[in-house]
Amino acid sequence: MHVQPSCETAVVAPPVSLRWPKEGAARVPYKVFSDAGIYALEQQKIFRGPVWHYLCLETEVNKPGDIRTTWIGETPIIVTRDEEGRLHGMVNRCAHKGALVCLKNKDNKKSLTCVYHAWNYNLDGRLRGVAFRNGVRGKGGMPEDFDLSQHRLQPIRTEVMAGIVFGTFSDEAPPLEEYLGDRTTAFLKRNMDHPLKVLGTHSQIIHNNWKLYAENVRDSYHATLLHTFYTTFKVNRLDMDGGIILSDRKWHHISYSKRATLEASAEYMQAQVHSAQYGSELDGPELLKAWDGFDDQITHSIQTIFPTLVIQLTLNSLAVRFFVPRGVDKTELYWVFLGYEGDTPEQEKMRVMQGNLTGAAGLVALEDGCINAFVQRGTHGSDDKASFIEMGGKTAESNESSRATEAAVRGFWHGYKEIMGFEQ
Repeated sequence: MHVQPSCETAVVAPPVSLRWPKEGAARVPYKVFSDAGIYALEQQKIFRGPVWHYLCLETEVNKPGDIRTTWIGETPIIVTRDEEGRLHGMVNRCAHKGALVCLKNKDNKKSLTCVYHAWNYNLDGRLRGVAFRNGVRGKGGMPEDFDLSQHRLQPIRTEVMAGIVFGTFSDEAPPLEEYLGDRTTAFLKRNMDHPLKVLGTHSQIIHNNWKLYAENVRDSYHATLLHTFYTTFKVNRLDMDGGIILSDRKWHHISYSKRATLEASAEYMQAQVHSAQYGSELDGPELLKAWDGFDDQITHSIQTIFPTLVIQLTLNSLAVRFFVPRGVDKTELYWVFLGYEGDTPEQEKMRVMQGNLTGAAGLVALEDGCINAFVQRGTHGSDDKASFIEMGGKTAESNESSRATEAAVRGFWHGYKEIMGFEQ
């Protein structure tokens, strides 16, 4: 049995004192990465605010009775599919004493039962029975006015888009498609709106504030410099044709490149990226063989959906990443590697092999777990300082001719500052 990590009871956020630098999203106060009051306020403003959050894949709750546990911020969540095929999202907290009701990552049951006092719930979260409700031998039990219908698992709103189940606590969150915007929705459907098959999953703890990872996946130009495997073997480089697309609200982004369109010479890149080993060869070159899955020639893309969802396509390796705050300086990063139900055995084998590029011990993504911790450590104790984010300009705008920009990073902070209510 997999027991989920403990989750401390949420507390009211202490007063927060922060005035954002006058440069706006081109500056980020280091205080936001280490201040406990800001972290607590995020749980209210973002994770329980008018924001849609990744819960799970629809294929993980495909059959009646399927159960999937997940998180919105620090709050544990249950997603179920009932006997009529309807999806439900609810807080994983018994209405009696507040204990976790579901302890496994995945399960299939006809009802939900808390192990503490055996309160039993329908798959939609309605209370259906209480052990010893009438006492024993006519003594004890619940009072006469006890009403099952007044006690249930706390529901949340859910919507499904392109095989992904999203949830929100807020009645004020707009409909999901409006929240995402047209271009974000279209690209999400490009990659995900197919019958999906889970090929493998894992998670890792990274020792940094969750927002540093949100920055990292929006930073399109560090990949050429930090991930020298990408540069050496021409998987994803800045001299490939590509671009950055921001949603209308700037909160979400798409970064893409096309391996077939290298624009600069190897000598140019070698001058820019000293650590890349351009003469290197793979013992297993089949790792980087790929087939054209789409007509647009895009071979690498990172799509983010504010605040904590990433969809990655590297050659033919399709994966969902979502990250969960585990404290002011700790984040759990989950990876779900995917294929399509229509894949041939050879295609599935290639997807699995290319999954070795990313993940906790991947040939590429290994560096991100380190570099974000370096930033966490380097900014600690410097609450009066701020980062400088002006690569590609000072605004958050799409750029479909260059990825040498931090526009998507500025877009994240534009949304963050807006929803948190921080004034300049």
